[in-house]
Order: sequence, then C-alpha cells, then structure tokens
Amino acid sequence: MSVSNYARLATTLVYLSEYQQAVECARKANSTKVWKEVNAACVEKKEFRLAQICGLSLIIHAEELQELINMYEVNGYTDELLTLLEAGLGLERAHMGVFTELAILYAKYKPEKLMEHLKLFYSRINIPKVIRACETGHQWKELTFLYIHYDEFDNAVLTMIRQSADAWDHTTFKEAVSKVSSLENAYKALKFYLDEQPLLINDLLAGLVSKVDHTRVVSMFQKTDNLPLIRPYLVSVQHINNQAINNAFNELLIEEEDYKTLRDSIDNFDAFDNVALAQKLEKHELLEFRRISAHLYKKNRKYKQSIALSKKDKLYKDAMQTAADCKDCDVAEDLLDFFVSNGLKECFAATLYVCYEVLRPDVILELAWKNGLMDFAMPFMIQTTREYMTKIDALEKEVNEQKAIREKQQEAPVMGGGMQMPLMLTAGPGSYGGMPGQGMYGGGY
Repeated sequence: MSVSNYARLATTLVYLSEYQQAVECARKANSTKVWKEVNAACVEKKEFRLAQICGLSLIIHAEELQELINMYEVNGYTDELLTLLEAGLGLERAHMGVFTELAILYAKYKPEKLMEHLKLFYSRINIPKVIRACETGHQWKELTFLYIHYDEFDNAVLTMIRQSADAWDHTTFKEAVSKVSSLENAYKALKFYLDEQPLLINDLLAGLVSKVDHTRVVSMFQKTDNLPLIRPYLVSVQHINNQAINNAFNELLIEEEDYKTLRDSIDNFDAFDNVALAQKLEKHELLEFRRISAHLYKKNRKYKQSIALSKKDKLYKDAMQTAADCKDCDVAEDLLDFFVSNGLKECFAATLYVCYEVLRPDVILELAWKNGLMDFAMPFMIQTTREYMTKIDALEKEVNEQKAIREKQQEAPVMGGGMQMPLMLTAGPGSYGGMPGQGMYGGGY
C-alpha cells in the first residue's frame, strides 16, 4: 500500500542523488525542514538552479534567512547567493530582511551594485544595519545616502567632509548642511569649502543665511584674508544692517576703489563706525573718497571738520551745502570770510544764496562794503529788503484792522446801560520775532 509521506521521500531521493524529484517532493511536503535538507544537498552537489528553488521557499521566513546566507558564504558561493536573494526581491512574501541582507552582501562583494539597490529600496531596508556594513566596507557615498534618508544630516555632512574624494557632492552637501542640528557643523562646512571648494562657497552660504551668525562668518574670512571671496554673500545680507557685514563690505569697496557703491552703502546702512571710516578716508589718495569722508563728518554733525576737508580739496559746493545744513550763522560767515580772503567772489555770491536763511544781513553788508563786493551782495540785500517790507506791510495791515475794530466798538451804543469793556490788544500772529534775515517765506533769492 502506498503512503503519501513526501518529506521522507524527498530525503530518500536526496540520498539517491535524484535532486529534481527531491525538489518536487519537497514542494509537495511544503515543510521548512525538508526545504533546508534538499537545499543543503543541492548546494553541496552544486545544483544551484535546484538549490535556488528551495532557497526561495526558505528566505520568506526571516528566522531561516541568516542560516541560509551563512551556508552559502562558508562554501564560497557568493554569486549564487546574490542570485538567490535578487530573485527573492520579487516574491510576494519578501520581507525587510531580504532587502537588508542583499544590501549587506552587495557592500561586501558587489559594491558597484549597492547604490542602485539603496536608491530603489531604501524604504524597505534596516538602515542602521546597512550603515554599519557600509562603514566596515568604506562605502562612503552609500553611507552618506543612508545617513540623509535616516535624517542623520550631521553625520552625512561630517562623512562628506572627511571622505570628500568619494562622498562629496555639492547639491547633496548643500541640502544636508541646511538641515544640521549642530551649528558647529555648519561652520565646519564653511571651512571645508574654503579649503577645497572656494568657488562654490557663496552658493553654500545662500542656504545658510538663516542659520549662521553673520559676525562669526565675517570674522572667519577676515582672519584668512578671504573677504573678496564672499562679496556676493555680503551684498545679499547687507539689508540686515549688521555692523560686521557693513564694515567688511565697506572695506572691500575701498580696496576696489568703488566710491559710488561705497556712498550708497553708507547712506543706506548706518550700522558701522562712521567716525573711524571718515578718519580712514580723510587721507585717501583719491578725491572722491576724501569727499565721502567729508560727507560722513557732516552726517555725524562734525560740520567744521567736514567744511575744512571740503575747503582743502576745493570742493566749495560741498562746503556751502554743509554750512547751510549746519544752521549755524557763525559757521556760514566763517566760510564767507574764507572766500573773501581768497578772492573767490563767485563763491561768496553762491554762499549768500545757499546759506540765505542763516546769514545776518548787517554782517553781510559790512563784509561786502569793506571788500568791494557790493555788486555780489546786492541780490542778497534786495531779497532781504523785500522780505522786511513784506513783514512791515503785513504788520501795518493787521494794526489797521485792529484799529478799525476798536473804532467800531467805540461807536456802538452801550447796551443795558452798563459800562463798555475796553478792547484789549494782544500780541497776535503779526509778531515777527527772530533774527534778521529769517524771512517769513524762507528760502534764498
């Protein structure tokens, strides 16, 4: 009588070296123990095609996978093992262990296939386990990839820095460094780029603008005398109006002799040592930079220094404007004395126009009379006279109006037999106090 014991039959067929029939019986028995026995026998006899059929039924069991791998590795059949696991990737019951162990085997025996495998199946592998295998096998590029997909951005950045020859990629590095949790690693990245990739450092800084301390970044590049290297970065963050950035950018502009951009910089961003910069530019060999120095002195209310510097460089228009902005009649009259003593008659006349509101007519008249400049002072005196006449006319009109009101009240009958209160005149808007020359209409002639 026939008994359907396929497990024992498969074992018997193995001893008889009937491996094809043994595999068929193992399939019917569908027992892990039988599959292992038949697989081991097929591997021993190098029947790898039949061994693969058995292996595919074993690797779906996570507890059997490591033992199967060890058997193949001990016998040196790594190519056959890789073929088996690659075939197992498409199984419906393929688990994380299959993908993980195949990645580890690639790291050991087929490193050229590892990256492609990781890109396809990184979500289905045990990343920490494969990370250890990549570290052992010095698979730095693959290791960086795994760190990034495991959200270990600091380790990814440090790995690319230490193993830049194999692992560094600018796009990957830039994305990773923008997500690091330790700012020290960001500064290490800047140092690394300064040493190895200086032309890409501004692109890297663009991604770190919101993370780094700008003062520290500027200091880092100042110490190594590499400020010109980060000029685009300085321009892009100057809107923050940081003192270190402004000082560094202004230094660059002075070195480049770009006075136009420097003038715009100091007018729009005031967080820097104005007086120190003015003193530095005061002795600059280029006229336009000395002019900026006078401008800085004026901005900081050091009018006398500004005018003295403008006079020295014969920038008389700047000196006149500074005197007008000063609003101090003594400063303006000193400038007039300078023009008179140097025979600059046209400048004398121009100053009377620019500084009209702060000049005293009696002083101007005396100065012009003593130095034979009445023709040049006459427009000023005509305008002043006209201004005074306008004030007098307005005052006379107001007095007449008040007088008419008072007379009208005196002619009106007293109501109720009571006494009429006298009209009290008070100082009104017609009181024109102040210094001579400060007209009610303002401005020069």
